[in-house]
Amino acid sequence: MNKFTKTIVGISSGDINGIGIEVILKTFTDKRTLDFCTPVIYASNKTISTHKNKLNITTPIQRIHSINNIIPNKVNLINVWNEEIPIEFGKATKSGGKYALLSLNEAVKDLNNGTIDVLVTAPINKNTIQSDDFRFPGHTEYLESKIEGKALMILMTDEIKVALLTGHIPIDKVTQVITPELIYKKVNVLHKTLQQDFSITKPKIAVLSINPHAGDNGVIGDEDTNIIIPTLEAIQKEGKLVYGPYPADSFFGSGNYKNFDAILATYHDQGLTPFKTLAFGKGVNYTAGLNKIRTSPDHGTAFDLAGKGEADASSFKEAVFTAISIYKTRKENINLKQTALN
Repeated sequence: MNKFTKTIVGISSGDINGIGIEVILKTFTDKRTLDFCTPVIYASNKTISTHKNKLNITTPIQRIHSINNIIPNKVNLINVWNEEIPIEFGKATKSGGKYALLSLNEAVKDLNNGTIDVLVTAPINKNTIQSDDFRFPGHTEYLESKIEGKALMILMTDEIKVALLTGHIPIDKVTQVITPELIYKKVNVLHKTLQQDFSITKPKIAVLSINPHAGDNGVIGDEDTNIIIPTLEAIQKEGKLVYGPYPADSFFGSGNYKNFDAILATYHDQGLTPFKTLAFGKGVNYTAGLNKIRTSPDHGTAFDLAGKGEADASSFKEAVFTAISIYKTRKENINLKQTALN
């Protein structure tokens, strides 16, 4: 239980050879961020010091021995490992993956215990992190295995929210996994998220088509006609404002996305390519549908920038403040609901 008034933000280090630690340190260079939260970084004092020295970043870090020793108005650091590790800036190594996972595991443990309020994850390398303890396509699937709930990936800014019907799967598997049951599940999670985490009373959701031109009445595939349309019609009868399927090629360019509270894309690149074109560097990845809150920046490890001091921390900073905002909004809405029931 958080005994402090400020939100406790747990932060996993991500790949230690990438830009994760750099954007973490840059986010808290401005001491005013500590007016809104108490950050706790899960890494190592030696690793953080190596990055600070290399990048000439002077963000003060307060080492603590356990999560129970959190110091308000400081950037706290818990030593997850003590050994000195050679940092190979810009390189994808098994060592980078190993320590990214150690950091993530410890942060998730404290998140589930309630000793931190939210989790913000720095980017991992999805290849080097693979091990006997991590056999997942990415953070989203890993977190779903560790935290109660059904995960839904949402990339978001204040102006646009794009959720994914299918996540990190090969393109040739997309139509195999899209079923009425999956559409029901993801729409329901998205609908609840918009109400509970963003206080949108009657969310308006657009669903994109699987095929070009929504299949042109079966000329270019029949999945939209046979699966998506009847499923959306059934959901609409439940009173949810869910519309589509909309052909993706014109949906974003026409500005139609501005007419909806959220968009459900049928596969990864269909949703994330236009999102990152519109909002790269300003977006946040939010793992909705779980009973704990996790956000991350909208970029990866950026090995090409690692160690150069050129990484932009804007998205990571947005991820921190988005996590805080969602935490407070959800807490408030849950309390209001409980009060109404009593």
